Amino acid sequence: MYRYLVTSLLALIFCGTTIAQTHATATNPETSEKAQGDQQKPKIKIRHPQAKSVPLDQPVIVKPAAVEPVESVSPIVEPGSEPELLPPPVITQTEDTETPKADSDQQNSAEPLVILQTEVPPSTSTRLSWSPSQSMDGIAVPTPVLVVNGAKPGPLLCLTAAIHGDELNGIEIVRRVMYNLEPKSLAGTVIGVPIVNLQGFHRRSRYLTDRRDLNRYFPGNPTGSSASRIAYSFFEEIIRHCDALVDLHTGSFDRTNMPQLRADLRDPKVMKLTEGFGATVVLQSGGTDGTLRSAAVDAGIPAVTLEAGESMRLQEEAVAHGVNGLTTLMSKMGMIDRFSFWGDPEPVYSQATWVRADQGGILFSNVALGDRVAQGDLLGEVTDPITNIKKGILSPHRGRVIGMALNQVVLPGFAAFHIAIAAPKELIKEEEVVDDLAAKESESDEETSEAEEDSE
Repeated sequence: MYRYLVTSLLALIFCGTTIAQTHATATNPETSEKAQGDQQKPKIKIRHPQAKSVPLDQPVIVKPAAVEPVESVSPIVEPGSEPELLPPPVITQTEDTETPKADSDQQNSAEPLVILQTEVPPSTSTRLSWSPSQSMDGIAVPTPVLVVNGAKPGPLLCLTAAIHGDELNGIEIVRRVMYNLEPKSLAGTVIGVPIVNLQGFHRRSRYLTDRRDLNRYFPGNPTGSSASRIAYSFFEEIIRHCDALVDLHTGSFDRTNMPQLRADLRDPKVMKLTEGFGATVVLQSGGTDGTLRSAAVDAGIPAVTLEAGESMRLQEEAVAHGVNGLTTLMSKMGMIDRFSFWGDPEPVYSQATWVRADQGGILFSNVALGDRVAQGDLLGEVTDPITNIKKGILSPHRGRVIGMALNQVVLPGFAAFHIAIAAPKELIKEEEVVDDLAAKESESDEETSEAEEDSE
């Protein structure tokens, strides 16, 4: 009996607790729903935002926050102070004088120049690169090409220098001319290549790396020797664009040249080109096969060679003469607007010959560049340093000294003085042309037989 009472009492306590919990849940629905939701709602995994991948070679650009435009606030108008409304303006049709001007400007504007796979817009100066081939170690040698495309249409003039890598005066002439041009006032285009033979320039040599003279291989051959391929690439990619060409050179092998033009005056276009240089001596020369000048003329491009000074030296007088000559030429061609008068006209020489030493020894000159000499005049002496015997070098013609060797040790037969013979332009005919140039250099890799006295 006692055990039965205890069991009944415990059962009543358990039932009371359950009823109390059920009543509490029923009276608080939020607690009930929360409890059920905690049991039924699955757990969600939190993910952080992923950083955006940006290439390392590009800067990260942070855009500024957009700014809302501020509307203009109308002024407060007090009652009775409203502004008087004006009548609308009367529109009358007048003759438009600006439109024809715009059309005229459009007609007088230059065209973009496409060269070396690059488009150069008008009124622009830029520096491009021409890679003719690979050097001996297999590394490409990019050659700088300066381009100034004017704002107005006009001819395309090309200036080339250092086809022989040891000729420095032409490099400085091209640099000064190109960097003094103003694209906005230029009519036409000027292309300047200060150093054509970059291989020779790096080695302080007249020749290419394989000892070939680049100026004996134009217009080149795409499947020929290294020199022929370089010449072909340069001629096709640059020279073909030219309307006129001036190739700059100096004397070679310890010789110096008076500033002079070498041109084939039998070509009317070449004759006209030489007349634009001002006070510069002109020597009639048909040109040796393989020279850039000769190849350009054969392609229908008027071309001349400008000789000035000696190799491996920068001579201010020669550089200034070249700059003045090219500036005068561009003025005559209508490319720049400058005062073009420069000195008295120089004579044209139809013939020129080198006077050679008959004895070996030390050369001492008695004349200077530009001197006028008569037949039989003493040009210089060669002294034997052992026997002290002197042998004079006499001028065989009446003419002018346009080139000469520097004082040095010479061998018998050494070309010492270049004498030009004057003649009027109308006397220049094909049968009278005397190009005292030796045969072009041998094709052999071991030997070159270029005329040492000729610098072109």
